[in-house]
Amino acid sequence: MKILAVDTSATAASVCIAEENKIIGESFINTALTHSQTLMPMVEQLLDNTNTSLKDVDAIAVNAGPGSFTGVRIGVAAVKGLAFADNIPCISISTLECMAYNMLGSDCIVCAAMDARCSQVYNALFKVSGEQVERICADRALSLDELAHDLQRFNQPIVLVGDGAEICVKYFENSSVNSKLAPVNKRIQTASSTACAAIKEALRGNTVSAEELMPTYLRLPQAQRELNKKLGVKK
Repeated sequence: MKILAVDTSATAASVCIAEENKIIGESFINTALTHSQTLMPMVEQLLDNTNTSLKDVDAIAVNAGPGSFTGVRIGVAAVKGLAFADNIPCISISTLECMAYNMLGSDCIVCAAMDARCSQVYNALFKVSGEQVERICADRALSLDELAHDLQRFNQPIVLVGDGAEICVKYFENSSVNSKLAPVNKRIQTASSTACAAIKEALRGNTVSAEELMPTYLRLPQAQRELNKKLGVKK
């Protein structure tokens, strides 16, 4: 099974082609350029460099959220466009779960945290045991204080990943949370980890059509929240 994986859920962008137990090729860029400028050239170059056609791809995976509202939309829209013409199955991957796959080969609790601003993070917890990743809780948006309180129940060290990891470590300094930062090369989401998660989902039959693929947001965009506040809408 050959998977094309895409991530544009935060500042970095990456694409990967993988099969079971093999990363065929990956491209990663972490600059100020917008994903609308970089993503499709990255996909086209990777396909060319690996001598791969879209017709050779069994499924296309994307980190569908949470994350940057614009970044998530760009990634999902690109995958829908790539998959639609040839009716290629799509796989929606949680950005937070993708980051847990960065820690394959470890034995730890992974706390994936993305900066959601206003002292909040998008978060999920995972137990990684060698090649197995087990979800502990659903993806959620919560305050740093709520996260610190929840993490106090774990006795073993907690590895923090994501662009909110450093924020969390600083916040936890005066708490009893036993946490540490993941190595810098394993700290943020990559398309190769998306592919690892997607292969397992594909083998379970968890695919959707291009039409069914949708972004996954844990809260409304800031502009919509401000509008709702002015209108007195409690959502």
